[in-house]
Amino acid sequence: LSKEFSSTSSTTPVGTITSRVTRNGNAIVQKDLLNHEDLAGDRGMIDDLFDETYREKEGPKPPLRYVWRNIILMSLLHLGAIIALMLIPSAKVQTLAWAILCFLLSALGITAGSHRLWSHRSYKATLPLRIFLTIANSMAFQNDIYEWVRDHRVHHKFSETDADPHNAMRGFFFSHIGWLLVRKHPDVIEKGQKLDLSDIKADKVVMFQRRYYKPSVVLLCFILPTVVPWYFWDESIIISFFIPAILRYTIGLNATWLVNSAAHMFGNRPYDQNINPRENPLVSLGALGEGFHNYHHTFPYDYSTSEFGWRFNLTTAFIDLMCLLGLASDRKKVSKEVILARKMRTGDGSHKSG
Repeated sequence: LSKEFSSTSSTTPVGTITSRVTRNGNAIVQKDLLNHEDLAGDRGMIDDLFDETYREKEGPKPPLRYVWRNIILMSLLHLGAIIALMLIPSAKVQTLAWAILCFLLSALGITAGSHRLWSHRSYKATLPLRIFLTIANSMAFQNDIYEWVRDHRVHHKFSETDADPHNAMRGFFFSHIGWLLVRKHPDVIEKGQKLDLSDIKADKVVMFQRRYYKPSVVLLCFILPTVVPWYFWDESIIISFFIPAILRYTIGLNATWLVNSAAHMFGNRPYDQNINPRENPLVSLGALGEGFHNYHHTFPYDYSTSEFGWRFNLTTAFIDLMCLLGLASDRKKVSKEVILARKMRTGDGSHKSG
């Protein structure tokens, strides 16, 4: 059976599928393995494919080491978001619209940028688009692109194991926000250091952002969202800060975190019932299309992260628009035949009921 992708309207064979029994965390699973050489030649990397050779170390788990700075900052941030909610009735319509726009832009910096473009190389972007996505990514303030990509590739390669930064086997709270409040498991650090990130290091836009990340975050995540409503339509500086900056930022963080938590626990598994990630339309709605997670972990190289096109998937629509404008190209897409075959082979049967 051939694995096929679509760059634009055509499909090209990229590799073959074989079946092997492997272990994902505590679960024994039957995995479909790709011809890694073919896939590496097509995307330039294979580090987002599950590594069936990894085994968790025996013995007691390392003790939790709390990062009190993060605990305090995250507590203050969410307290600020609660204050912002109470300020919404006093805000001008333009301010609320601006906050929504900032949310959408920053979200695309994660979904279309650090996730689908840089982590998975599921499409190609021109320099102007990469610069735009980098600016949007700094507005999102979820670590610089280099660090985001490193952690995400480790998450896919060692999903639901000790080497997964936000291992959902450790519970909802840990996979949602708790993983940011404690020191990383030693295996996460060890495996992250062994990844081949040469493609990311070779991107001058990404490395420029990494060099100037802190000032870019201060400017784009906090100052710009605050100054625009205060300067252009005379909004209160308090409202300008708490709604477009603090509340928007907090909602953006939780939308992303829900992909790590809720989309790994709640929903159906039509593509692979042997892995934790689920199809969760509500998460997709809030995270611009990132909640089709059973599909995404089954086919991490598909630019759409879903077989359903634009449905609950604003990021896919954005990438398609960029292709139409000539700013993106070479979208990788799994063929319908391969998707159906995978459903029949490893899915939970939920696709039969729609």
